[in-house]
Amino acid sequence: MMLEHVLVLSAYLFSIGIYGLITSRNMVRALMCLELILNAVNINFVTFSDFFDNRQLKGAIFSIFVIAIAAAEAAIGLA
Repeated sequence: MMLEHVLVLSAYLFSIGIYGLITSRNMVRALMCLELILNAVNINFVTFSDFFDNRQLKGAIFSIFVIAIAAAEAAIGLA
């Protein structure tokens, strides 16, 4: 995939997440929109890491940390 396509996808996900976070009154919906925002950021991490430096996996490793933090946030938020 080309870099521009992935960035447009990420911007679209981020925009949907921001819109949902601003307009939602339900806490569960706000958490889902926050997850969309975090997924858009993860897509950017992996894309830029792959595009600029193929040999190092810093973007993917940082993305795994963000996913772990998001899972903990969802578990605490839904409890």
